[in-house]
Order: sequence, then C-alpha cells, then structure tokens
Amino acid sequence: MSRIVVKFGGTSVADPNRIENAADKVQAEVRRGNKVIVVVSAMAGVTNQLVDYCQQIDPGCDPHEYDAVVASGEQITTGLMALALQKRGLSSRSFMGWQVPMICNDQHGRARIDEIPPENLENCLDNDVVAVVAGFQGVSRSGRISTLGRGGSDTTAVALAAAVKAHRCDIYTDVDGVYTTDPRMVPQASKLEKVSYEEMLEMAALGAKVLHPRSVELAMAWNVPLQVLSSFDPKIGSELPGTLIVAEEDIMEKQIVNGVTYTRNESKITLLKVPDMPGIAASIFAPLGESGINVDVIVQNVSPDGKTTDMTFTVPKGDAARTKSVLSSLDQLQGVEIRIDNDIAKISIVGIGMSSHTGVAKTMFTTLAENKINIQAITTSEIKISVLIDEKFTELAVRALHSAFDLDQKNVG
Repeated sequence: MSRIVVKFGGTSVADPNRIENAADKVQAEVRRGNKVIVVVSAMAGVTNQLVDYCQQIDPGCDPHEYDAVVASGEQITTGLMALALQKRGLSSRSFMGWQVPMICNDQHGRARIDEIPPENLENCLDNDVVAVVAGFQGVSRSGRISTLGRGGSDTTAVALAAAVKAHRCDIYTDVDGVYTTDPRMVPQASKLEKVSYEEMLEMAALGAKVLHPRSVELAMAWNVPLQVLSSFDPKIGSELPGTLIVAEEDIMEKQIVNGVTYTRNESKITLLKVPDMPGIAASIFAPLGESGINVDVIVQNVSPDGKTTDMTFTVPKGDAARTKSVLSSLDQLQGVEIRIDNDIAKISIVGIGMSSHTGVAKTMFTTLAENKINIQAITTSEIKISVLIDEKFTELAVRALHSAFDLDQKNVG
C-alpha cells in the first residue's frame, strides 16, 4: 500500500467533465489499495480572470486582498472534486490552504512555505478519507490567505508529499511526460522514461515548461519521486506511463545529453568600456538584485589596457527597460554605453552524463558552426552548456543539436 499525492492542473479540471475524468483516476488508485491526497488548480483561465478583476478595481491593490481574491479559484475546484469523489462512493473532504494548514511567510503573491503540520492530513490517510487540497495557496503566520506565485500548485503537491512521506507525487497535466526537446519544434523528439532532479531543474530553468523549478527544487531537497503524465491518457499514475523524476543514483544508464532546451524571453545587455577596478561587478549587479531583476549569463572580456572592459549579461526580456534605467542611474557607469539586444535566444544542452564525458562542448560548437550559427556568449555547469545566438536561428539550432547528440526518435531514459 502506497501513499500518493496526485495533482491536477488547470486544463485537467477545466470543466465538470474533466473533473469527473480526474476523479475516475483517483478512484482507480484507491481501488489498488493506495492512500491518496489530491491537489487541484483552479479551472483553466479562472485565475487570469480573477487577476483581471483585481486590476480593474486597482492596479496597485493591497497584496493581502489580491491573494484573497485570486486564491478563490482553487476553492471552487476543490469542492467540486470532493463532490465527484463522494459520488463514486469514496470518503472525501476539501481543504483550503489555511485548513491544512500550509503555513507560509508574509511575501504575498510569491509566498514560500515554512511548514506543514501533517496531523490533519495524516488523520485523513489513516481513516481512508481522500483529502482534496487547494493548490497555490497557504496562510501566513498572521492569519492572512497567501498565494505561492508561478508553479504554486506543483509546489503545493510536492510539499504535501514531503510532509506525509508519500511514495510518489504524480503531476497530471496536458502533456504525457518530459521530452528530449519541444516536440512541436522537433517531431522526432522522444519522451524520457527517467530524468534526474538535477537535469529536470536545469531543463525547467532553461525553458522546459513542464514543471516549475521551485517544485523540482523541493522534490530534490526532500527526495520525493515525481511523475509527469497526461490526464488525458487512460492510464493512471501507478502504471507509470509518464516521466519519472528521481535521484541520479536511481538512473542506471546515464545519457551524455538528455535534452535540448531553448528560451526566447531574455534580453542581452552589453556594457562598453566599463571601468576595470575591484568592486565594479558588485556595484552593477547588487542594484539589479535589489530591484528584483534576475541576471543570468554573465561574460566579462579581458581588459586589454587594464583600465576598461566590456561586460555582457542577460535578463528577462520584460525587465530590459528597467535594467537600463537602473544602470543609467549608477555613478560608476556614467559615460558607459549600454546596448540592449532583444532578438536573442538561449539554447542549452542538458545531461548528467556530461560530467564524466569529454567532447560534448566540441560537438555542440562544431554543430552550430556547420550550420553557420554564431555564438554570442557561453555559460556552463557540470551538466549543461548554454549559448546565446540570434533568435532567428532558434529552430535550426535546436533541430541540429537534437540530431547531433543522437536524440532523434530514440527511447531515452
């Protein structure tokens, strides 16, 4: 008998028929003898509508009340799911975040989970009651409803799985697993059977939209096995039809490269003739961090004269104008030319096997060169290599690299 947390995203509970379909899957898991906790998102489109209502009333509204409004979408889905399970003869009850309780900090709109006392959920598990928990929300220590921000329902599911020591957390969504790359771009992409936490974390951060990085970080920290699978597949999670995200030691055969990812939502910022002196990097990036701007790839050129240097980095495309405004206000950069390029893409290869194999960078760079794709910047870690290229070459680069690393139409994992 296993403890399983199952999470259904917005498209999986978009209307009563889909909620019924999700309830069938929960019922099938219970019939196998599993103890199940269900986490649900709001119905597809509902949260966006609630956010729009807040914006219509006051674009700069009180974050406490904003959270009270946008968290209400999950309350509807939670009650409907509990009703659907009761209709199938299962004992079930709904929980809002504050009833679990899922205790969060006071950063409304992007709260972090501090702790989850497990007693209420353990009581349900012990008495064969299926707890249906609202994702995306919790309660602050001051007693106010709070929301977790992007990926909040995935994060909720993983956190609950850790709290009750679940054997697995199944994330039902509108895709049937994690692929070697975007199958809409590369039809030869293959679904991966297993991916390590580290690989999934890199892939999620580098453009793969299957899971939010926060949920993967949490799963890795608490060693919670995750499965990504489709709610539209007739199989249930216990039949393992999706992609498992597990610890590296649980993967017997490690691929050199498991995936090719891309993102087009970054801008390249170049600073020309920056004073080359101790502390200049801190004086640039500290104010950006204080302004909430996330900096990724950073490249600094060698200073030929020991006086000035050039520096390049990337930021989210939506933050490019604000980045220029912050940099222009710094005394240390007066007279420095600031260039912004919004027409870039970041292409990455990811694989735990890279750490023990040579020649990976050579293959990547040679492949891009053969396709006449210029590399503007490079960043690496033990299990990934990322490059910045002209955005118009995105599809060509992804397809070429996917083939170069033998990922086409291959059952990897």
